[in-house]
Amino acid sequence: MTHLEKDPDWWRGAVIYQIYPRSYQDSNGDGIGDLLGIVGRLPYIASLGVDAIWISPFFTSPMKDFGYDVSDYFDVDPMFGTLADFDAVIETAHTLGLKVMIDLVLSHTSDEHPWFKTSRASRENPRADWYVWADAKPDGTPPNNWLSIFGGSAWQWDSTRLQYYLHNFLTSQPDLNFHNDEVQDALLGVARFWLDRGVDGFRLDTINFYTHDAELRNNPPLKPEERQAKTAPAVNPYTWQNHLYDKSRPENLIFLRKLRELMKHYNAAAVGEVGDDQRGLEILGEYTKGDDLMQMCYAFELLSGSTPSAGYVAETLQAIEDYAPDGWACWAYSNHDVVRHISRWDLSPAAARGFATLMMCLKGSACIYQGEELGLPEAELAFEDLQDPYGIEFWPEFKGRDGCRTPMVWDHDRALGGFTNGGNAWLPVPAEHLALAVDKADADPGALLHHYRRAIAFRHSHTALKKGRLEDLRAYGQVLSFRRVSDTEEIFFAINLGEVPVSITPPRGEGWLEIGAELNAAHPRLDGEIHLAHWQPSILLRPIEQEEA
Repeated sequence: MTHLEKDPDWWRGAVIYQIYPRSYQDSNGDGIGDLLGIVGRLPYIASLGVDAIWISPFFTSPMKDFGYDVSDYFDVDPMFGTLADFDAVIETAHTLGLKVMIDLVLSHTSDEHPWFKTSRASRENPRADWYVWADAKPDGTPPNNWLSIFGGSAWQWDSTRLQYYLHNFLTSQPDLNFHNDEVQDALLGVARFWLDRGVDGFRLDTINFYTHDAELRNNPPLKPEERQAKTAPAVNPYTWQNHLYDKSRPENLIFLRKLRELMKHYNAAAVGEVGDDQRGLEILGEYTKGDDLMQMCYAFELLSGSTPSAGYVAETLQAIEDYAPDGWACWAYSNHDVVRHISRWDLSPAAARGFATLMMCLKGSACIYQGEELGLPEAELAFEDLQDPYGIEFWPEFKGRDGCRTPMVWDHDRALGGFTNGGNAWLPVPAEHLALAVDKADADPGALLHHYRRAIAFRHSHTALKKGRLEDLRAYGQVLSFRRVSDTEEIFFAINLGEVPVSITPPRGEGWLEIGAELNAAHPRLDGEIHLAHWQPSILLRPIEQEEA
């Protein structure tokens, strides 16, 4: 079971469950989640009906950015276990029919990586050009105006080489130089190592950051009214620039094609994280176009901001159709970098169910973040409990990412929610999370957890929802509606994304069947109208007759 037999198209319409390994399950009592902890919880994940898991980084790392600063791509950090433990994850997941995707961080490494230690030693060594080095301006200031997402200049002075190096994130995360073919080959070797070990695909961190402008041109400013806070908080001046030159360069496609060619031999798939406030969906379209780039990407349109209105969702879906007519989106409401959507959108239980149903009916694939299926709210942490350098830097205007990274809660009546048998956890477990623990949710037929299971099963039972086209997209008032169409069926979907009941007219034509009762879907009444309560969907199906050969 090391390598799972799979359809090359398995990713299309798949539901992926994200695991943040530090916070999922601790197996050895040290207060930090690990790979063997994941192994023990895989049956629960399989019970959700998802297709795959995505595990955030577990590679050897000094943990300045919690594993997104890799010092050895080919080994597991002792904090999380061993390579043998990872093999156990693969074997167990595949036995349960789950595919395994891992988080590859290719745009940068840790400054403790041997590659960087060699690179910074001199300007003449074999890896001197493996990272982005540049001379200072005549006055000693950085080469240009590029900024770091974590605050301040994106350039750090190195007193050995007497040059600056580029870091789009922490100063301890130097950027690799993708203009060097040896760097590209080395990173393809990283991907091959894990594919040979049995992984079924990758989540590609900061996929549009790989390549920089070789001329190091300054980014132009953005007008205040054009600034958005999708990829960085508004208090960070990073949002004041139009990032034309420090990321999202056209040369990036060269490497992505090489990676796709490698993955084809394993029927593996990748989902890229596109971080860009102005061109996120456009880049998504570029990176998923055709069959020689990435299979899927996600942007931040539903990962940030206030509660999406029907109009906003319709505009976003239409933009995907315009920018990526033959591409593929991967939708997520929450992940390890943003405020949990239950809190971010201030959702009632009915609204949480409505958005879960909507996600499973959208064209694209879907990604669920651990604990979202329980309805976990964002944790409120004291400053002294913070671990995230991002939050420490911008506190209190931006509280960082620890609030969405607190440990998973399994048992409501156990200390620390059953996350660990030790006395402490690396982040506090909020008391209000205990009432939402897995054991309580499992025992409650009305819990959000069971709604997620039903919605995922509903998606899998309809080819139109997994792989079908999107047609007849509309938003009127607080109602969003569209059709999903495959060769065998047509599904009409509408949902009331508001608190006030509304009535809508059902689709024209005969042969519509009422489905979705398990998701509380409303159907036409005697008066011919569909009456939608707050956050209620309506789902109808019409079979498409197949012509005889």
